[in-house]
Amino acid sequence: MVSRTEEYALRAAVCLARRYGTGTVRARDMAKATGIPANYLSKILHQLALAGVVESERGRSGGFTLAGPPSSVVLASVVAPFEPQVQRTRCLLGLPQCSDANPCGAHERWRTIKEATLEFLNHTTLADVIDDGVTDASNC
Repeated sequence: MVSRTEEYALRAAVCLARRYGTGTVRARDMAKATGIPANYLSKILHQLALAGVVESERGRSGGFTLAGPPSSVVLASVVAPFEPQVQRTRCLLGLPQCSDANPCGAHERWRTIKEATLEFLNHTTLADVIDDGVTDASNC
């Protein structure tokens, strides 16, 4: 349901959520802790910064932080820079004529899944998905 880029963006955001309030996290440390290729992660973090999800600080003690507390960041805002909501509403089979009035064979089943996914992304915050038992917060 989510692309590799969206998965990586979510992993990075969870890393920053675990470290929220402790200062910035360097991209290379985050890449190592999350297993995301460093160059790919840098591009993702740049997009998240442009979207206002994260903030970046340059310099020796620079790095990234969440732009707000984990309880205020919904997952939809993390994945939105990589796949706009309008693309999430398209036909599973890619048929341009598919609609509620002219459904394809997968339309009703797919619509149920799309709606549940959108509901989850729009109503789940980073604070909801942090599991401190999975990863040591010092390593993200």
